[in-house]
Amino acid sequence: MKKNLNQKLIGLVEYYNLINTNLLLSDIPLKRNINNTTTSFSGTKVQKLEKLKKNIRLIKNCELKKNATNLVFGNGNINSKIMIIGEGPGAQEDAKGMPFVGRAGKLLDKMLEAIQLNRTKAYISNVVNYRPPENRRPTEEEIARYLPYLRTHIEIINPKILILLGSTALNAIIGNKEVISRTRGKWFQREIGAVKPWIIASFHPAFLMRQPEQKKLAWIDLKMVRDKIKKLKI
Repeated sequence: MKKNLNQKLIGLVEYYNLINTNLLLSDIPLKRNINNTTTSFSGTKVQKLEKLKKNIRLIKNCELKKNATNLVFGNGNINSKIMIIGEGPGAQEDAKGMPFVGRAGKLLDKMLEAIQLNRTKAYISNVVNYRPPENRRPTEEEIARYLPYLRTHIEIINPKILILLGSTALNAIIGNKEVISRTRGKWFQREIGAVKPWIIASFHPAFLMRQPEQKKLAWIDLKMVRDKIKKLKI
């Protein structure tokens, strides 16, 4: 009886560590910190991604999940050394279960084509995997809940270049103190689990549709990505 109880307790500890419950129950203000522990999976890259996707589907008591139609996991070349992180799925992404397939996605495709990239040469995901109602920005709690899965996602893909689109992606990976208007167009490196990609932030395509005059700055960022790809011989 005592042995069975101990096994149950160990199982509960492992489960709560996996879902990062300390973030959900603590009364300490949430911090978006990418340096927390990632979850490791065994197997091939495809198997690891499937296990991660399964774990995301098992998330409990999530309002995003309750109100969404589909899990929006990732899209593109899983062996690419270029990974793009957006904010969260919109209505069309939720309907199709794929990231960046709406109007913002079409603009992103054009932006990538301008530097000879496309979804066969890059991999795309989001900070949260379910659509926030009315396409609102994810809350601090929602970002904290999905951040361990995002870290693991990045570690599995193992990119050399990580492109963060918008302030939500920037703050989730780098921290709340960074402002995208001052951070965009700069390269830096951060350890994310076992990987240490070159990171650059730029404006989200949805923002560029609202503020088209900022496209000139986004073009500067894209050219920096193009030059880094050449320098790293990707």
